[in-house]
Amino acid sequence: MTIKQLHQGLLEKNFSCSQLCDFYCQRISQSEKQIGAFLHIAQKEAQEQAKVIDEKIKNKEPLGVLAGIPCAIKDNIMVQAMPCTAGSRILENYRAVYDATVVELLKKEGAIILGKTNLDEFAMGSSTEHSAFQITRNPHDLSRVPGGSSGGSAAAVAANECHFALGSDTGGSIRQPASFCGIVGLKPTYGAVSRYGLIAFASSLDQIGPLAKSVQDCEDIFKVIAVKDKKDATNAPVDWAKRQQLHSKKEPIKIGIAKEFFGEGLSVQVKDVLEKAIQKIEKSGMEIEEISLPNFSYALACYYIIATSEASANLARFDGIRYGKKSHSPNTTSHLNNLLNEYFQTREEGFGDEVKRRIMLGIFCLSSGYYDEYYLKAQRAREVIKKDFQKAFSRVDFILTPTSPFPAFKIGEKIDDPLQMYLSDIYTVPVNLAGLPALSMPTGTIEGLSVGMQIIGRQFSDMDILHLGKTIENIL
Repeated sequence: MTIKQLHQGLLEKNFSCSQLCDFYCQRISQSEKQIGAFLHIAQKEAQEQAKVIDEKIKNKEPLGVLAGIPCAIKDNIMVQAMPCTAGSRILENYRAVYDATVVELLKKEGAIILGKTNLDEFAMGSSTEHSAFQITRNPHDLSRVPGGSSGGSAAAVAANECHFALGSDTGGSIRQPASFCGIVGLKPTYGAVSRYGLIAFASSLDQIGPLAKSVQDCEDIFKVIAVKDKKDATNAPVDWAKRQQLHSKKEPIKIGIAKEFFGEGLSVQVKDVLEKAIQKIEKSGMEIEEISLPNFSYALACYYIIATSEASANLARFDGIRYGKKSHSPNTTSHLNNLLNEYFQTREEGFGDEVKRRIMLGIFCLSSGYYDEYYLKAQRAREVIKKDFQKAFSRVDFILTPTSPFPAFKIGEKIDDPLQMYLSDIYTVPVNLAGLPALSMPTGTIEGLSVGMQIIGRQFSDMDILHLGKTIENIL
């Protein structure tokens, strides 16, 4: 059932909100030991909130479309009084003292929050194996990863442990796990959704977005969370009601196929699944045109220079004094050295290997003598990549690509090879660099493993790509 169907079922009293909440809580108790999607389960609070919604339905009070719908929140997004660890030991005992803006909006709408989901530490990873607490498994094959860093959110939705979830996407962290778990994931335009209350990884790239079973559900969630927020200076004022009408103004729809995304590195099986889907889309009456994004090959290197540089600055605050779990290791050095060693020990004990790796890369890229050679050059490359997209969108309405070069891989397969792990995001990072919206949706399967298709649109064409996604969903 879609969110709207559940909403209608609640209003018609086909089932109660308490029954719906209990269903998902039962699913969590049945499958969580195998999946490991949640870091914190708020069953008692969820059941109490469900009773409140039932009382409102009984009194015929007006309700939002998300009222009574059970959801989960990635554990780098603040939910007041719940733990918010970002998947890291350094925040192991931290509880949020306020709600993120997106959570505030969900609560105002009446959504039921079942708990917080697992992630790669500080959202740095592509498999959720870099969590400091547990490994999350793909519900379709427990020997494989669910993707990352929003792997817990994707796995929870795919395993029916919640109806929808929120994740964050810095370089593909919503879309890639959506692809691996066979669900839909939306990375909104940068600035479309408030980042207030999101623990920052790379501030010029991070964006919160929904993961759900259908494109329609993603649209319903997006409409709730895409609201202007004065607490986030990067949040853009957009009239989404007007934007929603743009899709009907241009026929036929022109879809660009970027040749660079279908070349070396793409699995032959994934390519075959996508080409069959593209043929069906073309037969439906849409125009398919080959395009080029000539600077695509620089995107991954550009992304990791910018992302690690921003991460090294954002994570500097976690020193055990301002933020983070303080080290209690004994120290017998001088007073000044004692303070420095306290910083070092806190960060040594609190951060995992992948986070340390990215902090060191970022510090190197920003250091004297290398800033111009790496960080400044990466920012110039970013502008060139943006211009490639602008040029492409002068010819086509949307761009269609694979979400990932391969389906979900085995747990442990890439954990010791960071460069191979980084290649998981090769088709998603250009979108974040350009600040564009993109939707990943299931297109087919390879031996039971999902293959995702990515639809990329112009800035603030989020409603347009959702409309196209619903059309393609029907075609496929």
